[in-house]
Amino acid sequence: MSRSFDLLVIGDANPDVVVGPVPRTLEYGQREHLVATGRLLTGGSAAITACGAARLGLRVAFAGRVGDDAAGAFVRTALAERGVDVTALATDPELPTPLTTVLAHGDDRAILTAPGCLAATGPQDVPDRLLADCRHVHAGSFFLMPRLARSLREVFARARAHGAATSLDTNDDPARRWDAGLLGPVLKSTDVLLPNAAEARALAATLAPETDRPRPAGAADRDDGPAAAAAALARLGPLVVVKDGAAGALAHDGATLTRTAAAPADPVDSVGAGDSFDAGFIAAVLHGMDLPAALSFAAACGALSTRAHGGTAAQPTWDEARAAALTTRPGSHA
Repeated sequence: MSRSFDLLVIGDANPDVVVGPVPRTLEYGQREHLVATGRLLTGGSAAITACGAARLGLRVAFAGRVGDDAAGAFVRTALAERGVDVTALATDPELPTPLTTVLAHGDDRAILTAPGCLAATGPQDVPDRLLADCRHVHAGSFFLMPRLARSLREVFARARAHGAATSLDTNDDPARRWDAGLLGPVLKSTDVLLPNAAEARALAATLAPETDRPRPAGAADRDDGPAAAAAALARLGPLVVVKDGAAGALAHDGATLTRTAAAPADPVDSVGAGDSFDAGFIAAVLHGMDLPAALSFAAACGALSTRAHGGTAAQPTWDEARAAALTTRPGSHA
């Protein structure tokens, strides 16, 4: 069956104001701090994933919500210029566009987000016609949009009924609750879960707390932690693909663990690297790659995205990512 879109991305879209490097501890009392750089960039986990997928050649549509303001116009234009269809990007008549400020400090960063209309984003913003007209549906920033989160299982179930696959990147939970009652049902309709290593551990501790039992003496925390978390989460239904920075990435399907090394990179800015990884994994699967190849391809997309400031400026083309993927270790099984 022919579909108009390869991918529908649901979730957050907002400007990122990235400044830094900033001191680890800021001095208040109306003190002004000078920093080397400040940039206004396209932000939002879902929006960065959509841009990355379009850069890789996928036909991408976006569903979400922005405010009726300059920030919303900025996001809408940025997505459209990247080749993302924004017909289903709704304009909230009252609430403002979300805004994120990223404070960079070396390889680390603090993220301050004013949620704006994110709390109003819900199933009404996801047209059924798009769910029926795409091959894959991806959602990001699960914990920032509680109204959408409560209905995402049904949204994903509708997509699957139309023959689409589904994926979810929860991203961080600012409340640190990692609500099992909210997320657990969604995983029953999720084909691929895409956390980073810290998120995987937190999710497993909440959704599959048996993973917190003491490890055998000598177990390497770096090697065992993400893999154990992925295995526990995979038992709940989805394929679990974990982004682990310089250690590469791993995937667990409930029976087999697959690993890949990180692609070589000289990073300038890691903002959005995980979202570019998500785009790469989805594109690879839609192109028919097997799991080890898709994992290496996604790792290459994440690494290459760090070549410039911001989440979208250095996202790779398909050919660039394929070439970089060849430099990574082939996926290993355990």
